[in-house]
Amino acid sequence: MCVGLSARVVKLREDGTALVDASGAKREVSAQLLNDLMPGDYVMVHAGAAIAKITQEDEDEAEDVLGALL
Repeated sequence: MCVGLSARVVKLREDGTALVDASGAKREVSAQLLNDLMPGDYVMVHAGAAIAKITQEDEDEAEDVLGALL
Protein backbone atom coordinates (compact mmCIF):
# COMPACT_ATOMS: atom_id res chain seq x y z
CA MET A 1 0.00 0.00 0.00
CA CYS A 2 1.29 3.47 -0.87
CA VAL A 3 0.66 6.29 1.53
CA GLY A 4 0.85 10.01 0.83
CA LEU A 5 0.94 12.59 3.58
CA SER A 6 -0.63 16.01 3.45
CA ALA A 7 1.60 18.96 4.30
CA ARG A 8 1.62 22.76 4.25
CA VAL A 9 4.27 24.52 2.18
CA VAL A 10 6.40 26.69 4.47
CA LYS A 11 9.05 27.89 2.03
CA LEU A 12 9.95 27.43 -1.62
CA ARG A 13 13.60 27.25 -2.58
CA GLU A 14 15.21 28.20 -5.88
CA ASP A 15 16.59 24.68 -6.37
CA GLY A 16 13.09 23.21 -6.90
CA THR A 17 12.57 21.98 -3.36
CA ALA A 18 10.08 23.08 -0.73
CA LEU A 19 10.17 23.04 3.04
CA VAL A 20 6.86 21.54 4.18
CA ASP A 21 5.22 21.01 7.55
CA ALA A 22 3.41 17.69 7.95
CA SER A 23 1.68 17.67 11.35
CA GLY A 24 4.60 19.52 12.92
CA ALA A 25 7.34 17.52 11.21
CA LYS A 26 9.27 19.73 8.80
CA ARG A 27 11.05 18.22 5.82
CA GLU A 28 12.36 19.14 2.41
CA VAL A 29 10.62 17.64 -0.60
CA SER A 30 10.89 18.03 -4.34
CA ALA A 31 8.44 20.61 -5.67
CA GLN A 32 9.38 20.19 -9.33
CA LEU A 33 6.15 18.43 -10.31
CA LEU A 34 3.99 21.42 -9.36
CA ASN A 35 4.39 24.80 -11.04
CA ASP A 36 2.10 27.12 -9.12
CA LEU A 37 3.00 26.52 -5.46
CA MET A 38 3.09 29.31 -2.92
CA PRO A 39 3.92 29.29 0.79
CA GLY A 40 0.75 28.38 2.68
CA ASP A 41 -0.50 25.97 0.01
CA TYR A 42 -1.28 22.39 0.96
CA VAL A 43 0.19 19.48 -0.95
CA MET A 44 0.12 15.70 -0.97
CA VAL A 45 3.63 14.32 -0.46
CA HIS A 46 4.70 10.84 -1.59
CA ALA A 47 8.21 9.39 -1.81
CA GLY A 48 9.84 12.74 -1.11
CA ALA A 49 7.93 14.72 -3.74
CA ALA A 50 4.94 17.04 -3.65
CA ILE A 51 2.67 15.26 -6.13
CA ALA A 52 -0.56 17.28 -5.95
CA LYS A 53 -1.90 20.53 -4.61
CA ILE A 54 -4.82 19.98 -2.22
CA THR A 55 -7.35 22.16 -0.41
CA GLN A 56 -7.55 23.07 3.27
CA GLU A 57 -10.58 20.77 3.52
CA ASP A 58 -8.55 17.88 2.07
CA GLU A 59 -5.85 18.59 4.66
CA ASP A 60 -8.38 18.60 7.51
CA GLU A 61 -9.89 15.32 6.34
CA ALA A 62 -6.46 13.67 6.01
CA GLU A 63 -5.56 14.79 9.55
CA ASP A 64 -8.85 13.36 10.89
CA VAL A 65 -8.27 10.01 9.18
CA LEU A 66 -4.67 9.79 10.34
CA GLY A 67 -5.69 10.72 13.88
CA ALA A 68 -8.35 7.99 13.91
CA LEU A 69 -5.76 5.39 12.88
CA LEU A 70 -3.29 6.32 15.59
